[in-house]
Amino acid sequence: MKFIVSSAALLKEIQIIGGIVNSTNTLPILDNFLFEVNKDTLTLSASDLETTMSTSISIESTDIYSVAIPARLLIDTLKTFAEQPLTFIKSESNTIEIIANNGKYAVAYVPGEDFPKALFIKDPSSTTIKGDILATSINTTLFASGNDDLRPVMSGVFFQFNSEGLNFVATDAHKMVKYTRKDFTTDKSAEFIMPKKPLQLLKNILAGGEDDVKIEYNDTNAQFIFGSSTLTCRLIDGKYPNYEAVIPKENPNILSIDRAQFLNSVRRVSIFSNKTTHQIRLKIAGSSLNISAEDFDFSNKADERLDCDYIGEDLQIGFNSRFVIEMLNNLNSSTIKLAMSLPNRAGIITPVETNDKNEEVIMLVMPVMLND
Repeated sequence: MKFIVSSAALLKEIQIIGGIVNSTNTLPILDNFLFEVNKDTLTLSASDLETTMSTSISIESTDIYSVAIPARLLIDTLKTFAEQPLTFIKSESNTIEIIANNGKYAVAYVPGEDFPKALFIKDPSSTTIKGDILATSINTTLFASGNDDLRPVMSGVFFQFNSEGLNFVATDAHKMVKYTRKDFTTDKSAEFIMPKKPLQLLKNILAGGEDDVKIEYNDTNAQFIFGSSTLTCRLIDGKYPNYEAVIPKENPNILSIDRAQFLNSVRRVSIFSNKTTHQIRLKIAGSSLNISAEDFDFSNKADERLDCDYIGEDLQIGFNSRFVIEMLNNLNSSTIKLAMSLPNRAGIITPVETNDKNEEVIMLVMPVMLND
């Protein structure tokens, strides 16, 4: 039993699925890639039991068989090769021989039948979205998701599909991001919570891609099909919080300012803030914005003034600078709008310009109590 494959093509594919493999696994079989040879097609798979990813490449072979090969050893070996054909031969001594231009290498394998099967999605609903748009949706929201094990529903991104569009929402109870696409719709409404790990993988793989991504889902699992790849994962079980309830409806105080200027100022001032609260104070009056921070423990203090466009009453409000910086970093607009109602209500950050009329981004940041 043997097959021939391009070293560069094989490395490219296993580096993509390699993100699934954990550094420590309870089941030793999960330290392997599954190789499934079906004549001239090689299907490669990796799994951590919660998430499985498969991809296919063309090879030269007439055989049909499957084996599991150690992932880390294979990646480290392939990285050292220049582009060349590699011949994989299954020997009788329970090893796979890899024959390159200048050498021969043997690696122990495990029978492919021992590798966990991908989750089966029964009676799925489906929708299709452009790969780069899905990557943007994930990239815009994922940073706002939480890390609290006691609130697992907040550790992922909430997908909400209906006839009006697709919503992607993430929150950790301190900040929230809602990204909406109006140009993709579904006939049947659906809601599910995607875990963080498969989203990180999808974000990296799909960025800049033109492929359509078919999303299939039911109450427990979701599957993403694009190009020659398939990613299947278990969904987070639970009910997502009513995020609409925390978005203030009346926000008469509206600040418009250059995003880069605001971001740089917040970065500088936050260096002088308390290292536990990271609190900054925004004082807005007329067309003037004062950003200040103080660490009473070390007598550190900073104060900057910026010009802005402002409609509303004079206002002082406090925010955690780390959250503000994260949000401003994840917006592309040159000018942003910060809408506020009261010092104890959330501020809403939105881009003023957008390259796509079909997208809508709302970023919400909770205030912190000011020490007057």
